[in-house]
Amino acid sequence: MTDTTPPLDGIAWAMQRGNGALADKMGFRWVELTIERAVATMPVEGNTQPVGLFHGGGYVVLGESLGSMSANLYAGPGRLAVGVDINATHTRSATSGLVTGVCTPIHLGRSMTVHEIVLSDDQGRRCSTVRITNMIKNLPAR
Repeated sequence: MTDTTPPLDGIAWAMQRGNGALADKMGFRWVELTIERAVATMPVEGNTQPVGLFHGGGYVVLGESLGSMSANLYAGPGRLAVGVDINATHTRSATSGLVTGVCTPIHLGRSMTVHEIVLSDDQGRRCSTVRITNMIKNLPAR
């Protein structure tokens, strides 16, 4: 049986694991990381469309980073969560400051997780809602 006990400090675990080159380039920053809730930010500056709006793909990068890392924290040692579906609905555009993502689980199963990520601007207005499904796989023994 695989040990699925999560690390005590989710952010330290994430920093050791790394955010990935894309999230790092886009300015992804952790605020909180537990199995029940994950929060991170990304700056609008440097992640805009030509007209100055936060890029829709930026919402998806922030959402997928939060959902995937949350699923991997839940999966625990010896297992890997990989994304199999993601969707996003953009309802507002951030134009300055930070976009904050709050990720919460909808389903935490043995082989699949589903997370909802609400992405808001500095005024707390919802800009996008992302849902990601991850499949959990056992890593091969070394």
